[in-house]
Amino acid sequence: MNNNRWVVMGVCGCGKSSVGQQLADQLGVRFLEGDAFHSPENVAKMRAGTPLTDEDRKGWLASLAAEIRAAAEHGEGVVLSCSSLKRRYRDQLRAADPSLHFAHLHGERELIAERMLARVNHYMPLSLLDSQLAALEPLQKDEAGRVLDIRKEPARLVEEILRG
Repeated sequence: MNNNRWVVMGVCGCGKSSVGQQLADQLGVRFLEGDAFHSPENVAKMRAGTPLTDEDRKGWLASLAAEIRAAAEHGEGVVLSCSSLKRRYRDQLRAADPSLHFAHLHGERELIAERMLARVNHYMPLSLLDSQLAALEPLQKDEAGRVLDIRKEPARLVEEILRG
């Protein structure tokens, strides 16, 4: 039984899904794609280029916290990809499991924009990147986790997460 529970966080286009899936594979735990938990209304809003509000994110964060809580209660590990842009969002997720860790994928706007433009079949338009960067509250010293440089390959980032 694995009790490693991680949130791979950061703005759109930073590689959360790729790194999160690889981390889950390495840990032998379930991977949850945070975007899959958004309501159809939230997806439509983002697709139209409208940033989500805290109110829009309420149900989404509650669903993600419930998944984390269930994993913790069953002594299971899980890796979740979730922007977790604000400290209060991370606090809500951490309330579901106080031992939750965060891996913040951080990089320059230009690199993230380049990656977003290269994506196919994703609803998040480049126009939302600046609103996410403006909303981002970096991990604080009292939050369990680490900041990682997205210029590195996903496999290398996973190694850094596992190395601690």
